[in-house]
Order: sequence, then C-alpha cells, then structure tokens
Amino acid sequence: MQYRRLGRSGLQVSTLSLGSWVTYHNQVDVSAAKEMLAAAYDAGVNFFDNAEVYALGKSETVMGEAIKALNWPRLNYVVSTKFFWGLSRDEQPINRKDTLNRKYLMQAMDGSLKRMGLDFIDLVYCHRPDPHTPIEETVWAMSDMISQGKALYWGTSEWSAGDIRAAWEIAERHHLHKPVMEQPQYNVLHRKRVEVEYARLYEDIGMGLTTWSPLASGLLTGKYRSGIPEGSRGAVKGMDFLLKGLTDAARNAAVTKLEVVASELGCTLGQLAIAWAAHNPRVSTVITGASRMSQLQENLGALDVIAKLTPAVMEKIDAATLALAE
Repeated sequence: MQYRRLGRSGLQVSTLSLGSWVTYHNQVDVSAAKEMLAAAYDAGVNFFDNAEVYALGKSETVMGEAIKALNWPRLNYVVSTKFFWGLSRDEQPINRKDTLNRKYLMQAMDGSLKRMGLDFIDLVYCHRPDPHTPIEETVWAMSDMISQGKALYWGTSEWSAGDIRAAWEIAERHHLHKPVMEQPQYNVLHRKRVEVEYARLYEDIGMGLTTWSPLASGLLTGKYRSGIPEGSRGAVKGMDFLLKGLTDAARNAAVTKLEVVASELGCTLGQLAIAWAAHNPRVSTVITGASRMSQLQENLGALDVIAKLTPAVMEKIDAATLALAE
C-alpha cells in the first residue's frame, strides 16, 4: 500500500480506501463488515468512509460495531462521516432535511459519535452545499467541532469551486479551522470537476481529494452491458436513479473498448478504472466499495496496475472515454 498526504495536512491516508455507501446494513452486516475491514486493514488500508445518511444511520452503527470488535489502536485508522440530509423526515421546519445550519450540524455530530462508538471522527464533510444557510454559519460550526475535539479535519463533498474557496477565505479571515479536503465523484466518465473546475484549488488552498465512485456505480466493471444483473447495485431498491446511466449504450460501448486495454495490462476492467483514478497525483485516496470479500480483493489488486498506466496507455483510455466524460 502507498500513502498520500491529505492535501497540505500532515495526515497520510492509504491510496485506496474502503467506503460503506449502499453496502453496509443493506448488503453487509456486522460480521461481514468485520471480515472485510480486517482484510483491508491487513492490506494497508487505513481510511474507512461513511456518512450519516447511509442506511439512515445504520451504516455508521455497523462500521462502529465492527471496528469496536476489531479493537485496532485508534492511531492506526481514519474514519469519516458526512452531514447534510439528516435522519429526520419530519415536516416541521426546524427538522427540515437538506441543511448545514449550526443546530443540525452540532446534533448530527453527536449522533454519529454515538452510533460509531467513537470519541472523535477524523474527517467530517459537508455532504452537499446548502444554499439556504450562510456559508459563514457552516464554517463556524465545522470549525467549532474541531475545537471541541469531536473532529480532526473538515471538508466538503460535491461543492463548487467557488463555494469551497468562499468557505476557505471565511476561515482564513476569522482564524478558524479551514476545509482541508473535498470528496467528489471521479472516474473516467466523470472527471471535469476534478480536472478543470478545481484545478486552481490544489495549489491555492492545498485541497486534498478523497474521491468516490471510481467504477461509476459498477458501470466500468462491464457488468451492465447485458442489462441489470441480480444482486448488483443497479438492482438494489432505491437505486433506480442510476439505471439510465448504467444501461447507456454509448457508455457501455466505451467499456468494451476499455476491456481491450485491461486485457493488454493483464487486469480486470474494475482494476483498470480504480488505478486510473489513483493515477491522478491530486487524488489523496480512492474510495472503493465491496459487498463481498472477492470484490474487495479484486479492488485491492488495482494497486499493481497504477504503475502500468504509461502515457501511451492513458491515451488509449482517453480515446475510449473522453468524448463521453462529464
């Protein structure tokens, strides 16, 4: 395993990390989570990603119970959570979901700590931007979490470059804890935000990236070229919004072209996609997901592919995908 600094911070995270979206509680129980967390940890993975909204809090509970059972030294692993959607579906205005106001954030933090059974969470993200709350209010709340010892670093997920810069400048002006990292989607078919929109932020404010969906929800494994397989993410209840993209003919034709590249490198399509995302030096860690041990082991095999991505190979990948990339 290789390790990279999270932006300009002193924290080093594993190049590949393990996330829990869709899988934990829905497909992975505490026993399976414990087994896969242990295997990932033994392979050098030190970052495990979560969010309050995943399985409406149950994902955090599963991860927390598994980590407690593994009894790792707290210094040896990094965990995250993300706040925005909330757990309440109450229609009362004060319980409105989709917010980053101070009241919600402070209570959400306490809830996550309880569910995960931890004294602090290493990385805490604002899961989406909130146009209804002043950014200054959100920045103060996130900074206060760190000052209170409940979090160590804070960042954003799927924020615009302008909002990230505004948050950083507010923190700079008031001598608050600044946002350190952003968690955007990043894969060969979804790359413009990371490569174009955020381009100046890496040097200007030292932003790190913990990217998600390197497999484009499984599209880049090739499994959706003949429809929606049973047991796949596309077949999971509540994931209907993914179906149009997963079954897109042009994208699946591009995957067939990538299969030739993968074959030449002696790796799977999934390993090629993960290695491609990790090849970007701006990426601190690539968050992978797995519902079973075989998937985890295959994903970890992408580490050996990164060095094989020569300029000539990268050109072949671009030729197959760049015209379709968002």
